[in-house]
Amino acid sequence: MRWQPPKDLRFTGDFKANQRLAELERLPIGDNHGPEDAALWQGLIYTVSQNGNIIGINPLNQSVTILANTGGVPLGVEVNPKNNHLILADAYKGLLSISPSGQVSTLTNMVDGSPIQYADDIDIADDGMMYFSDASTKFGAKAIGNTLAASLLELMEHGSTGRLLAYNPTDKSTHIVATGFAFANGVAIHPDGDVLLLETGAYSLHKINPQTGAKRTILSNLPGFPDNINRGPDLANGKASYFIGLISPRSDWLDKNATQIGARKFAMRLPAFMRPKAVPYVHIVHIDEDGTVLTTFQDPKGSYHEATGAVVIGDYIYITSLTETSLARRPYPIH
Repeated sequence: MRWQPPKDLRFTGDFKANQRLAELERLPIGDNHGPEDAALWQGLIYTVSQNGNIIGINPLNQSVTILANTGGVPLGVEVNPKNNHLILADAYKGLLSISPSGQVSTLTNMVDGSPIQYADDIDIADDGMMYFSDASTKFGAKAIGNTLAASLLELMEHGSTGRLLAYNPTDKSTHIVATGFAFANGVAIHPDGDVLLLETGAYSLHKINPQTGAKRTILSNLPGFPDNINRGPDLANGKASYFIGLISPRSDWLDKNATQIGARKFAMRLPAFMRPKAVPYVHIVHIDEDGTVLTTFQDPKGSYHEATGAVVIGDYIYITSLTETSLARRPYPIH
């Protein structure tokens, strides 16, 4: 599909480069990699891994325990306050629930009679509804073989097959909220009940009415590919805040070939080492509930690779990653 990306303003204005994440403490996650998201649960920092393990980290002594293995690739993670279970968006398995004892159960892996191909991120509304992204309905993570390869195919083709889904735990039904996203990614609940959804291929954040599916873009022309969005501390003015992770700066090649379907098809057929690649750069954007950029935290050297997002727990901000073998953190607030 052809599209016209906005001009890349790079690291200017609200996104001016800084080195506020240049020095990060690394927390071990055992023999695992890809701590894509994190949440505080039962006194431990729980994160996920590309090999399916659900990992608990003691933030005091940094000891590691494995709670369970999903048999898939868990990405987004949230705590369900209704039953104190851990809820996971698993790219291979769909929407999963894990009990405190480590029992894994499937909440949903189908919608309207078709499989959920790439469950990516999840958030839970006050009424218990679970909203989650299905990043691509064409390039399924399991069918392609891994999450990164599938995401690159969806972004390169730009077919906008991603969607926002909702699971109702009361009647165990799943329905489609909105469609037409070029890699539907991070999900968060807005204070007014709408759903925030990051569209990676459009460098944008949308605010979506969960009843009608109507969307409004509240942040656009980001200087990188947005991945996760997590609720941050409330602001002094009473507004909510959020952290957005940009997993990599935008690709000059991809933007220049946005209208060149043939060139992108050719690139997708090249060996992996010859295709456009993510550029190391740690970039966390802090916004308010209206989409206004408050500040950014960056490391231009990209010492912590493929940073997906951030979450504040206690006195630290934890930085997550698609590929790293550790979970990163530094004291928060960052001055």
